[in-house]
Amino acid sequence: MTLGLINANPVVQAKKERLVRREDQYRDDGVDPLEIYEYVRDIRDPEHPYTLEQLSVLSEESVTVDEKLDRILIMFTPTIQHCSMANIIGLCLRAKLKECLPLHYKVDIRVSPGSHADEVSVNKQLNDKERVAAALENPNLRQLVDECIYSAEI
Repeated sequence: MTLGLINANPVVQAKKERLVRREDQYRDDGVDPLEIYEYVRDIRDPEHPYTLEQLSVLSEESVTVDEKLDRILIMFTPTIQHCSMANIIGLCLRAKLKECLPLHYKVDIRVSPGSHADEVSVNKQLNDKERVAAALENPNLRQLVDECIYSAEI
């Protein structure tokens, strides 16, 4: 057993096959939930060598897109109620989407209702522009976020 982990034995799911879209399935006018999910599914959990998809932190159903308002909502479910990495996971999601999406999209990132002991506080922090900017300016936090985002690409 690994020492110091908050959730030392997470349930790990098999990776799903990537959906290969035909040429006529691409959209010119915006993004859809599956496209957003494809951007974020391979982010590595900050505490484990598994992706958010493998740990069921994210699923295709956890992404909602409102095309009329250019809003994206991602609801993620931490593996345990008192997960101290929930804020880091949210920062990773926000940082990844910031590089993948046009600026006009408004992105809300939230923990799924009832999935975290400090749900209100986590949601407030993850959707406060100044707090997010300050967190991503911290070199140690930024390094951790980058490791989680880019570990699948190495």
